[in-house]
Amino acid sequence: MSAREIQDQKTIAREMFVQQAAHANADVPASPLRGTAIYATESGPAYSRESKADGFREAADTPLLPVNRVDAANLMRVLRQLEVIVKRQAPRIAFKAKGSILLLDLADILAVQAEGNYVSLRPRTNPYLVHESLSSMAEKLKPYGFIRIHRSVIVNISAVEEIQPLPTGEYRLRVKGGTEYLVTRTYKHNLRNLAQLWVGLERLCS
Repeated sequence: MSAREIQDQKTIAREMFVQQAAHANADVPASPLRGTAIYATESGPAYSRESKADGFREAADTPLLPVNRVDAANLMRVLRQLEVIVKRQAPRIAFKAKGSILLLDLADILAVQAEGNYVSLRPRTNPYLVHESLSSMAEKLKPYGFIRIHRSVIVNISAVEEIQPLPTGEYRLRVKGGTEYLVTRTYKHNLRNLAQLWVGLERLCS
């Protein structure tokens, strides 16, 4: 599962929880008296009202079902649990560095750059050198949302913040943290993968 897909699932789940909360709150009628318990029924609008103060009870014609009230604290707890699950499922890369095998979340890698017979994995701090060809890395990282923009550079599409067309037909691309890379004409078609929807930019990256 790519980093983009995991983020999309997280966003969809969060929206579902919010929609469920709004729906449940909309289904609960306002209580007419303090200390009154409200119950929803299978027929929809009908309800039973029971006053704890004077014992007054108005029975509905249909069977009673308790309303599912949304507890904000429970909702936040579930969302936090979801974030933990997503983090556990986030893809990671394992590589050898300085005699040890390190594990790094792919989402933390902003770019991968060729350096001779090595590639440099570039998170926001402290790049790591790995003995691997850039072509091999490009193939391995492609399913996880990385694109090649130059014969010596691969970028994480989720880290891209801005692209700027240049008069030469090339592009300048900026990632999180401010680092800029040149997108050559050979690889500019890969820029289409930066977004799911392009508005008013049909000729861009064509």
